[in-house]
Parts: sequence; C-alpha cells; structure tokens
Amino acid sequence: MHSRRDFLTSVAAGLGGAVVAPIRARAQGDIKTSLNGPLGLQLWSLREYLPKDLRGTLDKVRALGFREVEGAGLWGRSAAEMRAALEGAGLRCQSAHMGFERLRDDLQGALAEAKAVGALWVVCPWIPHKENAFTRDDALKAAEAFNGFDKAASAAGLRFGYHCHGYEFVPSAEGTLFDTLAGALNPRVMFQMDVFHAFHGGADPAKLIDRYNDRVVSLHLKDLNKSFPPKVGAATAPAEADVPVGSGQIDMPAVVRAAKNGGAKLYYLEDESTDPWGHIPQSVAYLRKLEPPKSASVLG
Repeated sequence: MHSRRDFLTSVAAGLGGAVVAPIRARAQGDIKTSLNGPLGLQLWSLREYLPKDLRGTLDKVRALGFREVEGAGLWGRSAAEMRAALEGAGLRCQSAHMGFERLRDDLQGALAEAKAVGALWVVCPWIPHKENAFTRDDALKAAEAFNGFDKAASAAGLRFGYHCHGYEFVPSAEGTLFDTLAGALNPRVMFQMDVFHAFHGGADPAKLIDRYNDRVVSLHLKDLNKSFPPKVGAATAPAEADVPVGSGQIDMPAVVRAAKNGGAKLYYLEDESTDPWGHIPQSVAYLRKLEPPKSASVLG
C-alpha cells in the first residue's frame, strides 16, 4: 500500500500522452450479483498495465463485464484523456482515490480532477503517519483535515470518504483508533471499507460495517490468503497475501449481508496480487453465485 500512497502523492493532472484509438470491447455479459449495486473494479488492480496501454486495458475490463471502475490516478494522461478513454471503453468512474498530500496541497485541483473524470465521490486511501505508529493524534489531525476536505467537496458538488486500512484498528479510549477517527468526523464523511485490510488489521469487517451502517457507502472486496494470520494494526501485506474473493479467510457472505443491510451502493473488486487477470475472473464468478445469509445482524 505504500507504493499506492506514493503513486497518488506524485500523480499530477495534465500529463501528456495519447489515448489509443477507440475500439469498443465486446462484453461477455454484464456482471449480475446479489449486491444492491453494480460490481466495479478498482483500477489500481491493473497498475502494471494501464500506463502501457490505457485504452486496451480498459477495453479488457469492459470485456470482463464491468461497467464501473474506481479511479487511482491518471496513468500519465490528462483528466480529459482519461475520461475519453473510459467513455470509449463503455466504463464509468463514480469514485476516485486521491492521496492525502494531494488533497492537502492542491484540494481544488484534486476535486476538479475528480469531476473531470466523471466521479461523484473522492476517497482518501491513506493517512500519513510514522511506520507502525499510527496514534490518537494522527487520527484527530486527520479528522480535522477530512472535515475540511468534505466541506470543499460538498461545495464542489462532490462527496468525500475515507478508505480504511489496518493501522486504525489498535485499541483506543473509544474502542479503536478507527472509532476515534469516526467520532471526530462530520457525519457527512462516509467510509469505504476495505475488507481485506480491515480483517488483516484485526477487525471483523462484517461487524465493522454493521457498526457504522449507513456511513459505509462503499466496499473494496478482496480476500486474505489462509496462510497469513491477521495482526492488530497491520497496514500492508505482500502480494501473495491477496487471493481471489471467496478462497481466503474472510466471511464474504456476512460482509455482503452487512453491506446490503446498511445500504452500501458502491462495490469494487480490488486485486493486489501479481496475477490480476487470473484472479479477477475467479472473484467475479464467486460473487455472481454468492447469496448472503439473511440473519438480521452479525452483532446479534
């Protein structure tokens, strides 16, 4: 995740680069699931391919049945070129990740970039902090900054949210530092629950989603290799820890049930393995068949 944070920090709008001539991909049927919203793909999954062949990679994404993607930078293009490539491939970007430093140092530029690619949501995926030392002070300072980002996003006609990681799930007076952060935020600031990072960092993602209910508007669906035990406060994991959804440790039916009960509408697959083209179809196949349990609450 450090590499994604660094990438988002260094990305600048307006970089040059030609978009491949439009060739619409033939989808193999749109993805149908039991989710109460479309299943999209976080484009960070294809970070090795997008800079080399933006349009060809997006065509392959559409051919897998996706209509929705979540942004993770511009891959060396301008925002206008990125929007044209997405639309040419038949894709829509409702949500875009923006690094904390970019939001802090160029808030209006970041919001303008998000709007230019078609996004309605701006999501911050990381809070800067010392290695293995996320503190209460970090959480409270981040909440203050996020409240400012949210105010500016609202004025621009956008919504703002925070994408969780494992470093927040260490004990605090409020429960965990995630609870500390959440309590200091304006209730307008929503959450994107990355179920892999939440679980790997020591949280139960289904209970976490139940706890924050309608503040959870978005999920990253991914799974943790059974040979990697969760560790409280763990923020990152190697590529081999990422396995196709449904083949790892996470109780995905409970996660989906909690998300549906809370009204989440945005669901994104994310694959951080070295074989995304192999993993993504397996994850899609699992989610097509998944029927979540009908119990009222995992909290009982």
